[in-house]
Amino acid sequence: MSLTVADLTSGAMTEFQEKLRQQHEESMHRELEALLNTADKAEAEISRKDFDGFKKLFHRFLQVKGPAVDWAKINRPPDDSIQPYEKIRTKGLPDNITASLNKLAVVKLNGGLGTSMGCKGPKSLISVRNENTFLDLTVQQIEHLNKTFDANVPLVLMNSFNTDEDTKKILQKYKHHRVNIHTFNQSRYPRINKESLLPIAKNMGMSGENGDAWYPPGHGDVYASFRNCGLLDKLIAEGKEYIFVSNIDNLGATVDLFILHHLMSQPADRRCEFIMEVTDKTRADVKGGTLIQYEDHLRLLEIAQVPKAHVDEFKSVTKFKIFNTNNLWISLPAIKRLQEKNAMDLEIIVNPKTLDGGLNVIQLETAVGAAIKSFNNAMGVNVPRSRFLPVKTSSDLLLVMSNLYSLDAGSLTMSKRREFPTTPHVKLGSSFTKVQEFLCRFESIPDMLELDHLTVSGDVTFGKNVSVKGTVIIIANHGDRIDIPAGAMLENKIVSGNLRILDH
Repeated sequence: MSLTVADLTSGAMTEFQEKLRQQHEESMHRELEALLNTADKAEAEISRKDFDGFKKLFHRFLQVKGPAVDWAKINRPPDDSIQPYEKIRTKGLPDNITASLNKLAVVKLNGGLGTSMGCKGPKSLISVRNENTFLDLTVQQIEHLNKTFDANVPLVLMNSFNTDEDTKKILQKYKHHRVNIHTFNQSRYPRINKESLLPIAKNMGMSGENGDAWYPPGHGDVYASFRNCGLLDKLIAEGKEYIFVSNIDNLGATVDLFILHHLMSQPADRRCEFIMEVTDKTRADVKGGTLIQYEDHLRLLEIAQVPKAHVDEFKSVTKFKIFNTNNLWISLPAIKRLQEKNAMDLEIIVNPKTLDGGLNVIQLETAVGAAIKSFNNAMGVNVPRSRFLPVKTSSDLLLVMSNLYSLDAGSLTMSKRREFPTTPHVKLGSSFTKVQEFLCRFESIPDMLELDHLTVSGDVTFGKNVSVKGTVIIIANHGDRIDIPAGAMLENKIVSGNLRILDH
């Protein structure tokens, strides 16, 4: 068999690429060691564990070529792999649900800042309802569970270096609540210069020019950092078998007793180690990750992994009907087993960023739900939309502050007085982005019980006791201002131009 020039060059090319990859990796290791030498002993010890995880991620990043999935291999999940919530609910509950609750811990992902809503500090400390913050509501929910069922469900907060200090200060106020609260920090990884593929950090410090050098690597880091901090072993020793993981800003993510019972009632040899709550896609959720069948496993497919040519197909509501709510039920012994064998294979999400000075960097991240394919007997449960109530923007905040929802023991439920179970579509313009500005524009939150759609743009304020029904569009032109008077009732109205109500 004769070798062609193309064969030789492709052989030389892969050899060259392999050498280049090794060089990048060696340079990275050298830089990381140099960074560790700038830290004191205690910090270096923690950071070394972080860097071990980062090195694994970086190694895989250098090896991965092209999109993470082969589109031709994607199939819809088999019907039995995603159970309807109603089916799980009809099983009912055992007489003694307390025994199951005592095997559960609740983990809230609390690494995010409120910057997108114009707030400083952890997002979980933003007031969302009757002066209660996300964290207050979470503590109230779990305390209510513990009191009602005489149980001991602990709350575990995964903080990041951005949120840890502020969160810990606040935790003092829950000392007398019936909830044991634990915190741990997710890893701190170095941002990488896109050109040189080296860390931009000069030392292990977090201030000054080094302030932008670090990032928390996405919630997929929960597995490694949970084990590194010792909490995984501690909870297992206390008899905990499952964790319920969710984002702290998802106000619908409460402990569901029916799903918990379903997990606990599986035969020991077929124990389900991972449940992902999914819900039906609407037009607003086209970017959410979805469950697929891929090489005989259930797998989470994120938009970042989809080849460009197939993005529209991914967003289609007909082909991929459900999306991941990031409410996850995961077996603790299974996490321990997979961590010890280093067998958790999370797809890398490459997140490019441009820093204030114009420098292009990349962050290597992972998603917690991506681990679904590593667990045994994993399944999806198609839950009602009410389990997914994230507050990402001031538009979401308006909904949860309104009379659409009633608050009971830290849980928000759709008001019985609303005739249709769907949430109205609310789009507030840029004048409402920051929470402080948003609050100044409403003398009181409008009555929204009969609302379908609300769009507000420009300099608009609302007086007391306004009600909006059907489809309402309010647009103040540039330089104009619209004041909606107290007591106004707007039904299927378009208001534009300039409307000032003068005080007499």
